[in-house]
Amino acid sequence: MTAEDLIAIPRLGGATVRNDRYAVYSVTEVDPSDFERTRRHFILDLAENGAEPIAFDLGMSASSLSFGPDGFLYFLSSDHTDETQPLRSRLWRAAIEGDGTASAPMLVADMPEAGIAGFKLDPTGTKVALWAQIARDCPSFGCASEESTIGSGRLYDGDIGFFRHWDRWIEPGVFNRVFVFAIEDGEVTGDGTPLDGVDPATGITGNTPTMPFGGAEDVAWAPDGSGIYFVARQADEREPTSTDHDIYFSDLSGAAPVELTAVYLAVDMAPAPSPDGRYLAYLAMARPGYESDRLVIQLRDLGSGETRALTQDVDLSFGSLMWSADGSHLLATATDVLDTPVFRIDPATGETTKLDLIAGNEAHIGNLVSLSGGRLLFTRDSIGAPSELYLARGNQKARPLTDKVTSRMGEMASTVTTRFSFEGAGGDTVWGQITRLENQTGPIPAILYIHGGPQGSFRDGWSSRWNPRVVASQGYAVISVDFHGSTGYGQAFTDSINRDWGGKPLEDLQKGLAAALELDSQIDGSRACAMGASYGGYMVNWIAGRWPDRFNCLVQHDGLFDMRSFYYSTEELWFPRWDFGGSYSEARDEYERWNPVNHVDNWKTPMLVIAGEQDFRVPYTQGLQSFTALQERGVPSQLLVFPDENHWVLGAENSLQWHHTVFAWLDRWLAESPEEEISE
Repeated sequence: MTAEDLIAIPRLGGATVRNDRYAVYSVTEVDPSDFERTRRHFILDLAENGAEPIAFDLGMSASSLSFGPDGFLYFLSSDHTDETQPLRSRLWRAAIEGDGTASAPMLVADMPEAGIAGFKLDPTGTKVALWAQIARDCPSFGCASEESTIGSGRLYDGDIGFFRHWDRWIEPGVFNRVFVFAIEDGEVTGDGTPLDGVDPATGITGNTPTMPFGGAEDVAWAPDGSGIYFVARQADEREPTSTDHDIYFSDLSGAAPVELTAVYLAVDMAPAPSPDGRYLAYLAMARPGYESDRLVIQLRDLGSGETRALTQDVDLSFGSLMWSADGSHLLATATDVLDTPVFRIDPATGETTKLDLIAGNEAHIGNLVSLSGGRLLFTRDSIGAPSELYLARGNQKARPLTDKVTSRMGEMASTVTTRFSFEGAGGDTVWGQITRLENQTGPIPAILYIHGGPQGSFRDGWSSRWNPRVVASQGYAVISVDFHGSTGYGQAFTDSINRDWGGKPLEDLQKGLAAALELDSQIDGSRACAMGASYGGYMVNWIAGRWPDRFNCLVQHDGLFDMRSFYYSTEELWFPRWDFGGSYSEARDEYERWNPVNHVDNWKTPMLVIAGEQDFRVPYTQGLQSFTALQERGVPSQLLVFPDENHWVLGAENSLQWHHTVFAWLDRWLAESPEEEISE
């Protein structure tokens, strides 16, 4: 499996279902000759066992496919049936038959002042919620700015909240905003009603969907179409230090929305009203300022306002919350020791049951769709293969419905992933995985993969970026360790990295590497490289100074180098404030205790440094600083900078360059005659 294979492998998304029978899904394919990405669409009859997916053509590019109550397939497209029209994202619909026959696209919504970023149809089919980046003082869905400026500078007041976020500079006064329109004869009418309130003085100001990663899960219609539950975080001077996402309800009158979770100052998210409209389920964290606190399922009686924590006694952090089709129970996913299975939750008692849907490891399950008769449609991926679509019936094991990638993966060199556990820091059980070519014999050079977060996991799931299989296919044994601070092992384990960034995690990595080498005698520990991004990049910098004699080479991507300069240049300040016990000035000793820059005099391991200029979470200057430190000390080093990438590498050609550069670096230092014999 090559880097080109990884980039060109089709990517299957979640499905939308009509009348409980026909599933429609999209597959993104990449032309290996020019890396052009194209979405293809398929319809599948769920009532017919063994039915083959049928490709269909909508006559234009299409994204965000969703069946409406009227049976039409709604979608977004920047194309137009009239080629003279300007490029702008519009809402369309088309009739699609079970045999793949599609009607000509019909225009539903075209907003001249703002392209449509997303939509959600109401359950009655008479209204639609549309959202886009719109000025808060704009009473309609987009309006021309009346402000005139001299020069290209952006002027920010000190109390506006974020001035840049993730990978974009904030346009002052502009937010993700949702407007609701009536639909008549298949077209939107009127100016639309804003969910955040017509009057900015009495309404709220913030982003819905939330930035930078929020989507349709932040917007939920009441079952009778009478209103919308939505998530927002107030945009003010507190925003960079606050995780206070709240759930609001708009009655669609244009009045200020009602805040339902005002008494809670941490994250409230994923509103899910019950099919009968009686309850609102949602996910909530307890501790303000902590982005990785446990997400507990809450149930609010919309009549009385009484709220119960259904899963308070279940040591899991849930996501992807939804009701079953019949409203009898809730369904949610949660990371659980390298897997992400589905759980069924009884709304009366909170009893939580893990569903065993897959023969073997559950790996990573997502994109749940609950159907009648206890059926569940979902995607499943693993380290071994990308997503395929599955259907489970009751308590039976799920069967795959698609084969977009599985057979193709079988044509490539086979890899095997072995899970292992060991006694880590403080005597706790720590888990890891080894991925290597199945029939390879030693000695096999070792790669220590270090995940980001740091509250994250290299779980058993597919990745288009840090993919263990593609690295293993180059002849390496990829070892990942879910060190203290990782998710999926209970909240206390996740919390344990707090104010201990370079302590227990480093001990776990040291012990985990030793355990992997003991478990698999084919792996050659004398030829080893450590690599990681974000917190993983921080740990690479930390290893360079605190474990300098262990590795032949290092790969550091978007890693934190100097905790003081990082604090004053990152955007989401709640993150370092929680993990280090306050601002830099308040907790200076804690920041400096775990600061890689304080140990650069020990640096001697060859390092490849990678950074993206659009990364505002860990600004690329952190990478420049580490590269300067390497150059000053004469340590063999390289710097790869992407001017058009953020914290991740998303472009196909950039991904190819990333992989080729990394593989060349690994080959350079892990060959049987490594380059320490070659003068620099």
